[in-house]
Amino acid sequence: MAPEHEVVVIGAGFAGIGAAIGLRRAGIDDFVLVDEQDGVGGTWHANRYPGVAVDITAFSYSFAFEPVPSWSRVFPPGAELKAYADHCVHKYGLRPHLRLKAKVVRAEYHASEHLWQLSLEDGTSTTARFIICATGWLTRPKAPDIEGLDRFKGDVVHTAAWDPSLDLTGRRVGVIGTGASAVQVIPEIAPRVARLHVYQRTPIWLFPKPDFALPAAVRRLFRTAPWTQRTVRLLTDAVTELSFVIAMVHHRRFPFLVRAGEAMSRLYLRSQVKGDRALRKKLTPAYALGCKRPSFAKSYWRTFTHDNVELITEGIERITETGIRTVDGGERALDVLVLATGFHVLENLPPFPMHGTDGHEIREFWRTERFQAYEGSSVKGFPNLWFIVGPYSFTGGSWFGAIDYQVTHALRVIKEARRRRATEAAIRPEKHDRSFQETLRRQRNTIFASDRCRGSNSYYFDERGDAPAVRPATTYEAARRARRFDLDDYRYDVVG
Repeated sequence: MAPEHEVVVIGAGFAGIGAAIGLRRAGIDDFVLVDEQDGVGGTWHANRYPGVAVDITAFSYSFAFEPVPSWSRVFPPGAELKAYADHCVHKYGLRPHLRLKAKVVRAEYHASEHLWQLSLEDGTSTTARFIICATGWLTRPKAPDIEGLDRFKGDVVHTAAWDPSLDLTGRRVGVIGTGASAVQVIPEIAPRVARLHVYQRTPIWLFPKPDFALPAAVRRLFRTAPWTQRTVRLLTDAVTELSFVIAMVHHRRFPFLVRAGEAMSRLYLRSQVKGDRALRKKLTPAYALGCKRPSFAKSYWRTFTHDNVELITEGIERITETGIRTVDGGERALDVLVLATGFHVLENLPPFPMHGTDGHEIREFWRTERFQAYEGSSVKGFPNLWFIVGPYSFTGGSWFGAIDYQVTHALRVIKEARRRRATEAAIRPEKHDRSFQETLRRQRNTIFASDRCRGSNSYYFDERGDAPAVRPATTYEAARRARRFDLDDYRYDVVG
């Protein structure tokens, strides 16, 4: 049986958009781009909480081949990222390939026909020769497992599913969580609430956010002399690699980079919270920088010095009908509960059952055999399938850098299969295993192998203590390997 499509890309966030653009540029037009949401942009379509913005500079957070000279700020708000996604879809002619409100609930590989069958929530299905799974990480909000949450009688909202009609003015608000979204939303809502109680389990390392409006003259220079914006991108990419990626990946060789980063963060905390050592101690992480994703902020720490803001580090005993009770016996009355508790990350990879050869399910494979993937992209026993982004693929730098090298990997194999007139491309098990063993060996040199990561409560780690959310390599190395890996690491076959 011939498949309905040559390629199906699952997910219309930037990873899926990047894959679709790559297919078009490679001359492959028989593909469909599916997404369960009613618009493109993934995280930037769904997340609309107050203060939502990118947490690395916009110069790095965009496709290298499609820069944006008109960013309003160095760290533009979420609405501009959503607009950028729409722009890319329009400019690169992806609308005819787009199928929204199409939620994949199951994927099954038919080995006898060398094709994938995708079952959708509406009861329909489609088939494809190749699958690019670009469902992302930050798509399935995670509610806290706290007794009584379902009995709270006030308003409850997750930052990833914000209700724009929710008015917080003059109300008593509790925020559970102090991760990346909390860092953005807390300073935004603090000035207009009556009281803000922030419940912290694990503090976060922060650095000054050099965010400012880009002058019209700079935007004009970027438009008329694009090389200037490319130069700025090279610089911001290099800073990210040196300050975060190399510090994490080569921690054993350069431990002083982490120590230096921690010292800088503590100095910043001291400038934001003056004269209150007890508060500074509560806000200072006990784990090493890099064990959990750090962030940038302008006023997050300073917000806790306001009279109407309270930081609570005692554990939550339960949520009552009218507020939150902590383990020390204290109880605070609340009108609104904001869940800034992040996402299911590794458990969401992928967000539906996926069965390969012999019916093996990929999440069950990873549960029993550990998270693993050849070059962070393909998995043995699951032919004609590539992840953007999979286990051990993201280096911790720019998300767009990871998209670029993962798309490069998938397209090289798809084009090679077409050249050979093959209908199946499967990573050879011995090549897959060699890649995984190399990854584990290299991870021993990273910050993630350090005892100082204990207590970080980081989504980087799985239940085994592995850190499959981060690839132990620099972005530059990962990109080079995507361009040069041996195409014969895959086996190519013809159906029948």
